[in-house]
Amino acid sequence: MPNTKSAIKRTRSTERKQQVNRAVKSSIGTLERKFKALVKEGNKDGATSALKDVSSAYDKAAKKGVIHRNKADNKKSRLSKLAKTLS
Repeated sequence: MPNTKSAIKRTRSTERKQQVNRAVKSSIGTLERKFKALVKEGNKDGATSALKDVSSAYDKAAKKGVIHRNKADNKKSRLSKLAKTLS
């Protein structure tokens, strides 16, 4: 249990940040699942636009510090590799 005013405030701000980070990660997961479903269907046009959305979301999350920059780059690389299997 926090004892000082500053520790109490940090606890509140940490909880708010956790909720935002969780929401961002959840939306990225949703976009990634939609992309993979489109790839599985063989929908090339849909997958291309979905890949663009997923890549953008990963970049934004890395910029905010929700996920590490290298993780975002690694995920984008693997997803684009998966998209190339449709060609």
